[in-house]
Amino acid sequence: MLLKNKPFISSGSARFLCGALLSFSSGLALAADAGNVTEEPFTLGKAVKIALQQDAWQVQNRLQEKALISQSQAAGELPDPQFSFAVANLPTDSFKLDQEPMTQLIAGVSQMLPRGDSLVLRKQQFLQQSERHPLLSLDRQARLVMTVSQLWLEAYKVRQSIALIRNDRVLFDQLVDISLASYSAALGQTQQQDVVRAELEKTLLDERLNGLLQRQESLEQQLDEWLQADHLTVGLSYSQDMPRLSLLQPELDEAGSNQDNAALGKLFLEHPLVKALNKKLAMQQTGVDLAKQAYEPQWGVRASYGYRSSDSSGADRADLVTFGVTLDMPVFSTVKQDSGVDAAVYRREAVKSERILLLRKMIAEYSAARVQRERLEEREARYRHQILPQMRLQAQAALNAYTADNGDFAEVVRARIAELNGRIDALELAVDQQILTARMNYFLATEHLPVLMVFDSTGASSLTTLTGSDSDLSMTYSAASVGGVKL
Repeated sequence: MLLKNKPFISSGSARFLCGALLSFSSGLALAADAGNVTEEPFTLGKAVKIALQQDAWQVQNRLQEKALISQSQAAGELPDPQFSFAVANLPTDSFKLDQEPMTQLIAGVSQMLPRGDSLVLRKQQFLQQSERHPLLSLDRQARLVMTVSQLWLEAYKVRQSIALIRNDRVLFDQLVDISLASYSAALGQTQQQDVVRAELEKTLLDERLNGLLQRQESLEQQLDEWLQADHLTVGLSYSQDMPRLSLLQPELDEAGSNQDNAALGKLFLEHPLVKALNKKLAMQQTGVDLAKQAYEPQWGVRASYGYRSSDSSGADRADLVTFGVTLDMPVFSTVKQDSGVDAAVYRREAVKSERILLLRKMIAEYSAARVQRERLEEREARYRHQILPQMRLQAQAALNAYTADNGDFAEVVRARIAELNGRIDALELAVDQQILTARMNYFLATEHLPVLMVFDSTGASSLTTLTGSDSDLSMTYSAASVGGVKL
């Protein structure tokens, strides 16, 4: 439907009003946002601390470790002796103990001895398996910090994008009003399609905003998985300052792309997950040694005491004692033993291949993250120093031309949209760098540096390694230092 032409405002006045509103409404919106300051914002450091403190997996891991230690103690003990009681050579015609001289009451005991060193090796195998759990705990902490950091930063990126769009939405509201006023005046170059274009862009902006709100809710729900029910993210006041993460080993930043795969492989050998795999490899080697014990003989000893009662005339009969030894060993064929050793060797070699694959994966993922971060740094610098200033100049030039009745309204809209998209792109580049740093820090975690350092606007957050307290089911934090910085 066509709009009626009502010359209640002049074209020059409308364009001047457009320029004034577009120039100052952005600053007023930012000032209004700056006034909403919360006393205790929910920072990335707090999110990571809560997630580490409430990780129920650590309790499960500790209990599994205790179970293996107890199982190793049981595996290191000799098998229980076997006791036997019997009545031998009892006559069936009278069932009397003193009728026949061969009738005895027999009590016996037998004890089997393990093959070779199998007892020691079996105990060692359980202990080696239990030694993996502290390393898996460190890997879990590093992986949890990486996951929570990624979710928090992704949510931060969405929240800031929403703030940028809401700020610019005020400008688009003004564009719609000014285009309506200018079109109604019918004195300038504003046409009906300019009004429709302004309305359409505002609607598209609202749709984009709804999509980001949906994404924000999804990320916050995923974050709730790590923060538990007592720390739901819904309704929390998030920090508006972007955290700055540094590499866990800062010297690698100086090396840049000069790091070769051999050096990275040597570095990643200290990663808790790789060291846990080394423990698994040692456990499989112990399994090979244990399988070889099947070639050793298995000895058993037994003893029995036979009591004989006096005969029918009252004469005493001597009691009888029996001693014996049993021997179990391969004589005719060793196929069973050979197959058992071969199977243990294959399992050991499979773990070696697993370690090689893990190191290759870590090197590839770390190198990919490093290259991406370097490119993102270059792109962010280009946006900050070149693209965004040029976009601002273009938007201002389009606005000046329009207010001077020398420009096109559609060009003003396009320039404003391009500037908004540029600011959102620059935000994504900056946040994605922090996400990649969090991912790189996971690969750089070691047994001596198990915690990632997270920097926000106030400095280094207090992220410390989890240690068990006096209670088996509780977790506490202890002080630690990384790179000379007190955590």
